[in-house]
Amino acid sequence: MDDGGFHGFGPGVFAWFAGLERDNTKAYFTATRERYETEVRDAFTAMLDELAAAFGGEVKVFRQYRDVRFSPDKSPYKTQTYGIVHGAPEAPAGLYAQLSARGLYAGTGYHRMARDQLERFRDAVVDERAGPGLRVAVDAARDAGLDVDGESLRTAPRGYPREHERIELLRMKSIVSGRRIGGEGGIGRDAALEHVAGAWRAAAPVNTWLAANVGPSTLPSDDRRRR
Repeated sequence: MDDGGFHGFGPGVFAWFAGLERDNTKAYFTATRERYETEVRDAFTAMLDELAAAFGGEVKVFRQYRDVRFSPDKSPYKTQTYGIVHGAPEAPAGLYAQLSARGLYAGTGYHRMARDQLERFRDAVVDERAGPGLRVAVDAARDAGLDVDGESLRTAPRGYPREHERIELLRMKSIVSGRRIGGEGGIGRDAALEHVAGAWRAAAPVNTWLAANVGPSTLPSDDRRRR
Protein backbone atom coordinates (compact mmCIF):
# COMPACT_ATOMS: atom_id res chain seq x y z
CA MET A 1 0.00 0.00 0.00
CA ASP A 2 1.35 3.43 -0.95
CA ASP A 3 2.04 5.58 2.12
CA GLY A 4 1.80 8.81 0.12
CA GLY A 5 5.52 9.49 0.38
CA PHE A 6 7.97 9.96 -2.47
CA HIS A 7 9.69 6.81 -3.73
CA GLY A 8 11.18 7.95 -7.02
CA PHE A 9 10.12 7.60 -10.64
CA GLY A 10 10.17 4.17 -12.25
CA PRO A 11 10.91 3.49 -15.94
CA GLY A 12 7.17 3.31 -16.57
CA VAL A 13 6.85 7.03 -15.83
CA PHE A 14 9.06 8.01 -18.76
CA ALA A 15 7.51 5.35 -20.98
CA TRP A 16 4.14 6.93 -20.20
CA PHE A 17 5.35 10.34 -21.38
CA ALA A 18 6.83 8.82 -24.54
CA GLY A 19 3.49 7.17 -25.20
CA LEU A 20 1.66 10.45 -24.70
CA GLU A 21 3.96 12.14 -27.22
CA ARG A 22 3.13 9.43 -29.77
CA ASP A 23 -0.59 9.33 -29.02
CA ASN A 24 -1.83 12.57 -27.50
CA THR A 25 -5.48 11.52 -27.36
CA LYS A 26 -8.21 11.09 -24.81
CA ALA A 27 -8.21 7.36 -25.57
CA TYR A 28 -4.55 6.97 -24.54
CA PHE A 29 -4.90 9.18 -21.49
CA THR A 30 -8.04 7.39 -20.29
CA ALA A 31 -6.47 3.96 -20.76
CA THR A 32 -3.38 4.97 -18.76
CA ARG A 33 -5.00 7.30 -16.25
CA GLU A 34 -4.12 5.17 -13.22
CA ARG A 35 -0.41 5.28 -14.08
CA TYR A 36 -0.59 9.02 -14.62
CA GLU A 37 -2.41 9.70 -11.36
CA THR A 38 -0.24 7.50 -9.14
CA GLU A 39 3.21 7.15 -10.72
CA VAL A 40 3.36 10.57 -12.37
CA ARG A 41 1.17 13.23 -10.75
CA ASP A 42 1.05 11.93 -7.18
CA ALA A 43 4.74 11.00 -7.11
CA PHE A 44 5.75 14.35 -8.58
CA THR A 45 3.60 16.21 -6.05
CA ALA A 46 5.08 14.15 -3.20
CA MET A 47 8.59 15.04 -4.37
CA LEU A 48 7.80 18.76 -4.42
CA ASP A 49 6.10 18.54 -1.02
CA GLU A 50 9.24 17.01 0.46
CA LEU A 51 11.46 19.64 -1.14
CA ALA A 52 9.17 22.46 -0.01
CA ALA A 53 9.54 21.24 3.56
CA ALA A 54 13.29 21.83 3.23
CA PHE A 55 13.31 25.03 1.13
CA GLY A 56 10.13 26.64 2.43
CA GLY A 57 7.28 27.80 0.27
CA GLU A 58 4.13 26.23 -1.15
CA VAL A 59 3.68 23.71 -3.94
CA LYS A 60 1.64 24.23 -7.08
CA VAL A 61 1.38 21.47 -9.70
CA PHE A 62 -0.16 22.57 -12.98
CA ARG A 63 -2.96 20.84 -14.85
CA GLN A 64 -2.11 18.21 -17.44
CA TYR A 65 -4.82 19.51 -19.75
CA ARG A 66 -3.85 22.13 -22.32
CA ASP A 67 -5.83 25.30 -22.89
CA VAL A 68 -6.55 24.91 -26.60
CA ARG A 69 -9.03 27.77 -26.99
CA PHE A 70 -6.64 30.12 -28.78
CA SER A 71 -4.09 27.62 -30.10
CA PRO A 72 -3.91 26.02 -33.54
CA ASP A 73 -2.54 22.92 -31.79
CA LYS A 74 -5.59 21.09 -30.45
CA SER A 75 -3.76 18.21 -28.77
CA PRO A 76 -5.49 17.94 -25.40
CA TYR A 77 -2.61 17.13 -23.02
CA LYS A 78 0.71 18.67 -22.09
CA THR A 79 3.63 16.33 -22.69
CA GLN A 80 5.30 17.49 -19.46
CA THR A 81 4.13 17.48 -15.87
CA TYR A 82 5.50 20.49 -14.05
CA GLY A 83 5.12 22.55 -10.92
CA ILE A 84 6.71 25.19 -8.74
CA VAL A 85 7.56 25.85 -5.14
CA HIS A 86 6.68 29.51 -4.66
CA GLY A 87 7.33 31.69 -1.66
CA ALA A 88 10.66 30.08 -0.74
CA PRO A 89 12.66 32.72 1.19
CA GLU A 90 15.79 32.38 -0.95
CA ALA A 91 14.01 32.13 -4.31
CA PRO A 92 11.39 34.84 -4.85
CA ALA A 93 11.36 33.92 -8.54
CA GLY A 94 10.08 30.43 -7.68
CA LEU A 95 11.63 26.97 -7.86
CA TYR A 96 10.59 24.88 -10.86
CA ALA A 97 10.65 21.16 -11.70
CA GLN A 98 9.41 19.21 -14.70
CA LEU A 99 8.96 15.58 -15.72
CA SER A 100 8.87 14.54 -19.37
CA ALA A 101 10.03 11.77 -21.67
CA ARG A 102 13.47 13.45 -21.54
CA GLY A 103 13.79 13.00 -17.78
CA LEU A 104 13.61 15.27 -14.72
CA TYR A 105 14.46 18.97 -15.07
CA ALA A 106 14.98 21.43 -12.22
CA GLY A 107 15.47 25.15 -12.61
CA THR A 108 14.74 28.60 -11.27
CA GLY A 109 14.82 32.21 -12.40
CA TYR A 110 12.66 34.50 -14.51
CA HIS A 111 11.33 32.55 -17.49
CA ARG A 112 9.60 35.77 -18.59
CA MET A 113 10.35 39.34 -17.56
CA ALA A 114 7.76 42.09 -17.80
CA ARG A 115 8.66 45.49 -19.22
CA ASP A 116 9.54 47.03 -15.85
CA GLN A 117 11.62 44.00 -14.89
CA LEU A 118 13.52 44.15 -18.18
CA GLU A 119 14.32 47.82 -17.62
CA ARG A 120 15.71 47.13 -14.15
CA PHE A 121 17.58 44.04 -15.38
CA ARG A 122 19.29 45.87 -18.24
CA ASP A 123 20.19 48.89 -16.15
CA ALA A 124 21.71 46.60 -13.52
CA VAL A 125 23.66 44.57 -16.08
CA VAL A 126 25.43 47.68 -17.41
CA ASP A 127 25.88 49.20 -13.96
CA GLU A 128 29.52 48.80 -12.90
CA ARG A 129 28.54 48.13 -9.30
CA ALA A 130 25.81 45.54 -9.95
CA GLY A 131 26.64 44.06 -13.35
CA PRO A 132 29.87 42.21 -12.50
CA GLY A 133 28.01 40.38 -9.73
CA LEU A 134 25.67 38.75 -12.23
CA ARG A 135 28.62 37.68 -14.37
CA VAL A 136 30.22 36.02 -11.32
CA ALA A 137 26.92 34.37 -10.30
CA VAL A 138 26.25 33.00 -13.80
CA ASP A 139 29.79 31.66 -14.11
CA ALA A 140 29.46 29.95 -10.72
CA ALA A 141 26.16 28.34 -11.74
CA ARG A 142 27.67 27.06 -14.98
CA ASP A 143 30.72 25.75 -13.14
CA ALA A 144 28.27 23.80 -10.94
CA GLY A 145 26.82 22.12 -14.03
CA LEU A 146 23.81 24.31 -14.68
CA ASP A 147 22.67 25.71 -18.00
CA VAL A 148 22.01 29.44 -17.68
CA ASP A 149 20.06 30.71 -20.65
CA GLY A 150 16.78 32.15 -21.83
CA GLU A 151 15.14 34.04 -24.65
CA SER A 152 17.54 36.61 -26.08
CA LEU A 153 17.65 39.45 -28.56
CA ARG A 154 19.95 39.15 -31.57
CA THR A 155 21.74 42.35 -30.62
CA ALA A 156 21.80 44.83 -27.76
CA PRO A 157 18.47 46.37 -26.75
CA ARG A 158 17.81 49.85 -28.05
CA GLY A 159 19.73 52.51 -26.17
CA TYR A 160 22.41 50.15 -24.85
CA PRO A 161 25.95 49.66 -26.22
CA ARG A 162 26.35 46.82 -28.73
CA GLU A 163 29.92 46.14 -27.66
CA HIS A 164 29.30 46.01 -23.93
CA GLU A 165 31.51 43.53 -22.09
CA ARG A 166 28.40 41.77 -20.69
CA ILE A 167 26.50 41.78 -23.98
CA GLU A 168 25.47 38.12 -23.60
CA LEU A 169 23.61 39.02 -20.41
CA LEU A 170 22.36 42.35 -21.71
CA ARG A 171 20.62 40.65 -24.66
CA MET A 172 18.60 38.35 -22.38
CA LYS A 173 14.82 38.76 -22.15
CA SER A 174 14.57 35.91 -19.64
CA ILE A 175 17.09 34.09 -17.48
CA VAL A 176 16.76 30.58 -16.07
CA SER A 177 19.35 28.38 -14.38
CA GLY A 178 18.75 24.63 -14.41
CA ARG A 179 19.72 21.14 -15.50
CA ARG A 180 18.17 17.82 -16.50
CA ILE A 181 18.78 14.20 -15.58
CA GLY A 182 17.73 11.48 -18.01
CA GLY A 183 15.03 8.99 -17.07
CA GLU A 184 16.42 5.87 -18.73
CA GLY A 185 15.95 3.04 -16.25
CA GLY A 186 14.02 5.31 -13.89
CA ILE A 187 15.20 7.78 -11.27
CA GLY A 188 15.37 6.66 -7.65
CA ARG A 189 14.14 8.68 -4.71
CA ASP A 190 17.53 9.89 -3.49
CA ALA A 191 18.81 10.66 -6.99
CA ALA A 192 15.70 12.71 -7.81
CA LEU A 193 15.80 14.71 -4.58
CA GLU A 194 19.53 15.34 -4.83
CA HIS A 195 19.24 16.39 -8.46
CA VAL A 196 16.46 18.91 -7.90
CA ALA A 197 17.72 20.30 -4.60
CA GLY A 198 21.26 20.51 -5.96
CA ALA A 199 20.16 22.46 -9.02
CA TRP A 200 18.13 24.89 -6.95
CA ARG A 201 20.99 25.47 -4.51
CA ALA A 202 23.55 25.93 -7.29
CA ALA A 203 21.31 28.63 -8.80
CA ALA A 204 21.03 30.55 -5.52
CA PRO A 205 23.64 33.23 -6.39
CA VAL A 206 21.79 34.11 -9.60
CA ASN A 207 18.47 34.23 -7.73
CA THR A 208 20.01 36.43 -5.06
CA TRP A 209 21.21 38.88 -7.70
CA LEU A 210 17.81 38.91 -9.43
CA ALA A 211 16.02 39.52 -6.13
CA ALA A 212 18.31 42.43 -5.27
CA ASN A 213 18.38 44.09 -8.69
CA VAL A 214 15.18 43.14 -10.52
CA GLY A 215 12.43 41.84 -8.24
CA PRO A 216 8.82 41.14 -9.19
CA SER A 217 6.86 43.21 -11.68
CA THR A 218 4.67 45.96 -10.30
CA LEU A 219 2.69 46.37 -13.53
CA PRO A 220 -0.95 45.32 -13.90
CA SER A 221 -1.14 41.73 -15.19
CA ASP A 222 -2.35 42.79 -18.66
CA ASP A 223 0.64 45.10 -19.11
CA ARG A 224 3.25 42.50 -18.15
CA ARG A 225 2.95 40.76 -21.52
CA ARG A 226 3.90 43.90 -23.46
CA ARG A 227 7.67 43.89 -23.68
